Amino acid sequence: MSSIITLPLVKDSERLEKQLRDIPPVPGVYLMRDHQDNILYIGKSKKLRSRVRSYFRDYNHHTPRIALMVQQITEIEFIVTDTEAEALALEANLVKQHQPHFNVLLKDDKKYPYLCITWSEDYPRIFITRKRRLGNPKDRYYGPYVDTRVLRNTLHLIKQIFPLRQRPKPLFKDRPCLNYDIGRCPGVCQLLISPEDYRKIVQKVAMIFQGRSTELIDHLTEQMEQAAEALNFETAARIRDQIQGLQSLNSEQKVSLSDDRVSRDAIALAANSKQACVQLFQIRAGQLVGRLGFTAEVPPGLKLTEMGLILQRVLEEHYQTVDAVEIPSEILVQYELPDESILTDWLSDHKGKKVTILTPQRQLKAELIEMVQRNAEYELERVQKLSDRNTAALEDLAEILDLPDLPHRIEGYDISHIQGSDAVASRVVFIEGLPAQQYYRHYKIKNPNVHAGHSDDFASLAEVMRRRCRDYSTSTDKPDLIMIDGGKGQLSAVVTVLQEMNLLEEIRVISLAKQREEIFLPGETFPLETDPEQPGVQLLRRLRDEAHRFAINFHRNKRSERMKRSHLDDIPGLGHHRQKLLLAHFRSLDYIRMATVEQLAEVSGIGPKLAQQIYDYFH
Repeated sequence: MSSIITLPLVKDSERLEKQLRDIPPVPGVYLMRDHQDNILYIGKSKKLRSRVRSYFRDYNHHTPRIALMVQQITEIEFIVTDTEAEALALEANLVKQHQPHFNVLLKDDKKYPYLCITWSEDYPRIFITRKRRLGNPKDRYYGPYVDTRVLRNTLHLIKQIFPLRQRPKPLFKDRPCLNYDIGRCPGVCQLLISPEDYRKIVQKVAMIFQGRSTELIDHLTEQMEQAAEALNFETAARIRDQIQGLQSLNSEQKVSLSDDRVSRDAIALAANSKQACVQLFQIRAGQLVGRLGFTAEVPPGLKLTEMGLILQRVLEEHYQTVDAVEIPSEILVQYELPDESILTDWLSDHKGKKVTILTPQRQLKAELIEMVQRNAEYELERVQKLSDRNTAALEDLAEILDLPDLPHRIEGYDISHIQGSDAVASRVVFIEGLPAQQYYRHYKIKNPNVHAGHSDDFASLAEVMRRRCRDYSTSTDKPDLIMIDGGKGQLSAVVTVLQEMNLLEEIRVISLAKQREEIFLPGETFPLETDPEQPGVQLLRRLRDEAHRFAINFHRNKRSERMKRSHLDDIPGLGHHRQKLLLAHFRSLDYIRMATVEQLAEVSGIGPKLAQQIYDYFH
């Protein structure tokens, strides 16, 4: 049923009221779905009906994130439970399984970095990323970490302590690189270590980011002593070096507490009327092993005494994504939580041991909370300064263009090619003056008149704008302003398309010309009188430069792929599918050129005869 209905519930009051009446006033979990049957949000409540109804009561006064979600809801499902504690556990499992977009607490997924371990692969990779929940469900994310520099230094040191794969792709086809010779890599590229043995190494690394460094050191110490007793002194010395490296990781991160054997998390926030910066300190064996950061929206009218609502939601969402061994025995909170007992029971059940939540008022634990709060205040101040700068730029831009309101969503478009070859376009999006990379998009130019030796930026931009506005009437991501990289000609091409689609009155479009940084408006002969260094123009320049960068990178990748395939296209019998198999196996054209007939024949779909043809072509 939900896959057929396309009208949101907020626009169908009769169906909305019927669905709300069908929801019972008991504990349970609710699931919000859109017209494509995607789950938007999963939540819990001790009174399902009133909680769900609150979303649709004057929804325009919700935070922007929730208001956007409500406008997309076409179906509501619910699951009844006996208690709210059961609802919390069920919510945690469903969120982990479905990972809905609006269950992400952070306003911007790319604000803080995560560390990812790709357990879905035979040889897991370890890397830093700002994109979470985009990979395989088996992959594990740690974070988000506030201090990127410390995270990078930690990962760099870990790669010196443990033999791990150092490169995303092999340097050589048939032999390991220098990292193997000096003991930095176990030879993953040549399969010189089994997946089982390599995963054991990665499991040790995972223990570090789980806050279990002390446990890992104890385990390695036992292994070192066993190796020494067996007179295997080389292994014992290697393990000794690993232990010393681990001890140096947090040597300067000591936190003074009387019972430093207890693992604990301390969480506090600083907030203004719109947002809260939350900091969570992970303390294990008296050492600060992680400092996580979250940026949450503050519901309108929330009082200072009710800030525990935000802390509780952060803790629920954070512990839903961690392993049981990562849950500490003690959690220190700045404000009392509204449902503390329910959260305590759920955490204790998940961990298998008792978990205590405290709101300290005096002595060392209260001082620890104050330290966490000060860090949250510094982060809020930094975020506020950045927000003020963007607001000033948006206000200046609105004044320059005589806009009735500040432009919330600005889109920038650019074209990239070399004399018409490999022509592509880019769309970048700024939300509230900041890059929102989740909305970026690449376009391959399909116009047959644009080809090598013949370029046409006007026709390319017209094609892109036509594709962008194809379903504009039903789109939920309508721009407040569109900026075209170019002058009057590029702008005219886009204006013509918008006139054909009867959208020129609805969409505000401008262009920004290079060199003099001039702004052109539709139908105007001369540019606006502006200063290239004023805040509004600088914002457009940042948008233009980002669109240019994004387009050029895509163009280079497309050109590189074409150049790889250009030689392979000339080999008889080697079609597009077999070309893909060859490139997937050898990674590059150079490796294919260096391969023997026997090595080429090992590729699926490449027989001895075709392998000989490929070899003869290159030799």
